[in-house]
Amino acid sequence: MAAGGGRKVVCITSGGTTVPLEQRCVRYIDNFSSGHRGAAAAEYFIEAGYAVVFLYRIGSVLPYTRSLPDEPLLECLELDDDSNIRVRKSCAEAVKKYHAAVAGNLLIKLPFTTIFEYLQMLQIVAQAMKPLGRYAMLFLAAAVSDFYIPWQSMAEHKIQSASGPLDMRLVQVPKMLSILRTEWSPLAFCISFKLETDSKILLEKADMALRKYKMHMVVANELQTRKEEVIVVTLDEKIPVHRDKSQPDSDVEQPLVELIVDKHSTYINNHR
Repeated sequence: MAAGGGRKVVCITSGGTTVPLEQRCVRYIDNFSSGHRGAAAAEYFIEAGYAVVFLYRIGSVLPYTRSLPDEPLLECLELDDDSNIRVRKSCAEAVKKYHAAVAGNLLIKLPFTTIFEYLQMLQIVAQAMKPLGRYAMLFLAAAVSDFYIPWQSMAEHKIQSASGPLDMRLVQVPKMLSILRTEWSPLAFCISFKLETDSKILLEKADMALRKYKMHMVVANELQTRKEEVIVVTLDEKIPVHRDKSQPDSDVEQPLVELIVDKHSTYINNHR
């Protein structure tokens, strides 16, 4: 992976990981995440001139599809006065932007489902971005499982309900952020996310993650207000970012990406 002409590259992780309960998986534990934030951010990073590696959960929201209806095929089409089928203007614009990004080598999508797939692919992508140095960015918005069942501890086949109550021991997922920062892509600009349901502990937890894993930024968001506002935590400041409520179609991701792009540029320029 090379930064042709000094182009900046961001790996965005998006959506939630699953924890299989069996090796031949029928049941699993899932992490809540629609993938909307990652998909929206991808669009804004491309607008800002970045190339995007989009590491996403299968079935989560994808770039340029978040504005489409839930049942896109029929809802994206309409009939004209002569009963000819045509694509609705709003949908056509999304398709146009998507194909322009792909044709310009500005978007590549890599799917995952399980925690195992996610961690393996994150390592591969981060190591591939290592030669980019400070022109690389990792925007780690995926909802990653905190606990899992090691492969060797799983039942091979479907767990039978006739066996009665199920007792299961989960262990902590290895924390890979420190390895990412020190080995996989040590010069990349790294942003992680901290989601909590309790606002009283949110900033404390974000600050702990920032220092423990040596992130450049942690985006702190509360479950109930995550679509309206976030707080960007750095070593020096805590920056509130709000959706522009005067614009009905606005989102918090646009000002968030604008802030991150500015901070990334400063990070690059300060080390030239």
